[in-house]
Amino acid sequence: MYLPRMRLIQLFRAATLLAALALLAAVPATMPAQGTRAAAKPADPSPPWMDRTLSPDQRADLVLAQMTQDEKLQLVHGIGWGVLRAGARVPPEDIGGAGFVPGIKRLGIPDLNLADSAVGVRMAALHGRYATLLPSTLGAAASWDTNAAYLYGSVMGRELRAQGYNMSIGGGVDLAREPRNGRNFEYAGEDPLLAGRMTGNLEKGLQAQQVMGDIKHYAFNDQETGRNILNVVLDEKAMRESDLLAFEIAIAIAQPAGVMCGYNKTNGDWDCENDYLLNQVLKHDFAFKGFVLSDWEGTHSTVKAALAGLDQEQPGAPYFSDALRKAIADGQVPQARLDDMVHRVLRSMFAAGVIDHPPVPSVPDPFQGRDDAQHIAEESIVLLKNSSAVLPLSPSVRSIALIGSHADVGVLSGGGSAQVDAPGGDAADPNHGGTQWQKPVYFPSSPLKSIQAKAPRAKLTYNDGADPTAAATSAKGAEIAIVFVNQYMSEGRDAATSSLPDDQDAMVSAVAAANPRTIVVLETGGPVTMPWHDSAQAILEAWYPGIGGAQALAALLFGDVNPSGKLPITFAASDADLPHPQVIGLNTQPRNTSGTPDGGNGARRPPVSFDVNYTEGARVGYKWFDSEKKQPLFPFGFGLSYTTFAYSALKTDAATQSVSFTVRNTGQRAGDEIAEVYVELPATAGENFKRLAGWQRIPLAPGESRSVTIKLDPLTMSVFDTAKDGWTMPHGSFRILVGPSSRDTPLAATMAE
Repeated sequence: MYLPRMRLIQLFRAATLLAALALLAAVPATMPAQGTRAAAKPADPSPPWMDRTLSPDQRADLVLAQMTQDEKLQLVHGIGWGVLRAGARVPPEDIGGAGFVPGIKRLGIPDLNLADSAVGVRMAALHGRYATLLPSTLGAAASWDTNAAYLYGSVMGRELRAQGYNMSIGGGVDLAREPRNGRNFEYAGEDPLLAGRMTGNLEKGLQAQQVMGDIKHYAFNDQETGRNILNVVLDEKAMRESDLLAFEIAIAIAQPAGVMCGYNKTNGDWDCENDYLLNQVLKHDFAFKGFVLSDWEGTHSTVKAALAGLDQEQPGAPYFSDALRKAIADGQVPQARLDDMVHRVLRSMFAAGVIDHPPVPSVPDPFQGRDDAQHIAEESIVLLKNSSAVLPLSPSVRSIALIGSHADVGVLSGGGSAQVDAPGGDAADPNHGGTQWQKPVYFPSSPLKSIQAKAPRAKLTYNDGADPTAAATSAKGAEIAIVFVNQYMSEGRDAATSSLPDDQDAMVSAVAAANPRTIVVLETGGPVTMPWHDSAQAILEAWYPGIGGAQALAALLFGDVNPSGKLPITFAASDADLPHPQVIGLNTQPRNTSGTPDGGNGARRPPVSFDVNYTEGARVGYKWFDSEKKQPLFPFGFGLSYTTFAYSALKTDAATQSVSFTVRNTGQRAGDEIAEVYVELPATAGENFKRLAGWQRIPLAPGESRSVTIKLDPLTMSVFDTAKDGWTMPHGSFRILVGPSSRDTPLAATMAE
């Protein structure tokens, strides 16, 4: 969503009690009529659709049969921008989230209160509430742990319920085609299998809390630059084998209530009126039973959008209220299409349990949230370099120079509609104030305090890193220098380059020259270049680590936790190695990065659409680097450990399409190894890259061996045949590769078709 700059709105604190009463009134027998809805009368205490032995589809049909045309139209659009825009209408039942759809009280259908919730519940402070900031979802993907993903969704689901929401609009699964994309921190990396499984399990965990889930932005909303005007050009085979495959896998796992269509065009049609994407692929091929909602103001028509498969317009109603009523009356849109829209909304509400188990406002548990966030962060942080085993640090270390990125007070978070309110305000801003659009926010999880707790006798100093010379001076006399660097990313803009901003590269180089025992901690929204790579003794990628980030970092730095995360995205040595060395459209005309051009002096001019031709096709990330024989700085799937592992005894089973092998911990510490399985398709497929086909996270004690069997995902062993409009497995032998990363596969075998 593209949202304007916003401060917390004090006006709605007084509405908290009204909102809570409205939620409690969701019990059908007590629901009054509202507005233009049907005349008030007592609800049937036991209408047939409240029979929980019936399927969600049966229950939805029973409700639908009782609805008026006005009531049907009421469920296919929101009421406007609400609290997101000053002066917009906010009904008392609207609890202050990103969207609101009035329910049908007389039929026991509750209001839909939708919340931005990519990495935690947004705008919780609006009601004086607390919300847990989880690690970025890109960071969570680095855990390669589907159980951690499920836990991630569970945290958000229980806190959404506690705040009174019954639908999340998080769930980003767009692939990292553009590594400088401002929203990559909300997504799950570059590989469709990893991204699909991690996002699918996250949404499954969320919906297990009886909150409706959402997966977005469908599809190819892979950059923020010009997102409202660009047209993605990509052939059908490449679409199905890349981003759409990630959606297919995630949707099959989660069975989400909603899928949100993106802002951009794909092959000439807006995503929210794209018959191929919505009707042919999503609803037919993926058999998606939920409803398609537009991104905020991502709807562009009435008839075309309705016929193409859009089910709900957000946030307002310029196209799906009176205009849709008229289109139905004129015969341009069949009545059956409206009934299908409404059925999809209703059956999703029944399937998720929001009708049988409406949320009851309560107090979230911040301590459980923090502990869960810390656990996920501990699994997500990736050790990229550890020369001379400088890590883990000893608690008896005498002196530490801590430098940069406000590491004395907090950890960085990502911006835009994923921005969670920091408890007490921005830890790096002495004036605090409300959360503002695209303003960096640091959460009060202090690396300095957490590191000091691990090394209580160490002399700890802090330098802000603004002056490279001063930073180097502070580091020179210390036994260890720990440099924190950051890359702030947000919805609504992309990074111009993969370089660290604000001359941080020069600062790291100066510190590393002054102190040979320099450790660098990266707080970034995605991959960055590292011209100082050879000078730093150790490098950790912490992503945006969440409210438990400092504690997690300290636990890894001092060896209380063994690092086991692995990269879900390739780190290029330079932008020149990417499929598109510059972000497409970034410099074509003066514009803000959401696509609204600025003619200078505050004047506006009409936006000019442009094509984004993804010539790399399905070769996203490591597949591009493999096929072009380019050496990345750090490859997909890479991550070091404080222990070592050995692989042996690879066997393949063509009948079950599975592989088995043994992993042994050959080091002195317990640790988890993420064993990765890749497949090279037969020559008949015409590919020159490998595909991730499966993985397993394996905990091992020192000296312990474990034999594992991994079933290969059949879609990763298939190609999409456009002539047959389906997946087919190519003829010939498959080469199976197993190891700790995409570029380190010590085991290899051939498996016949």
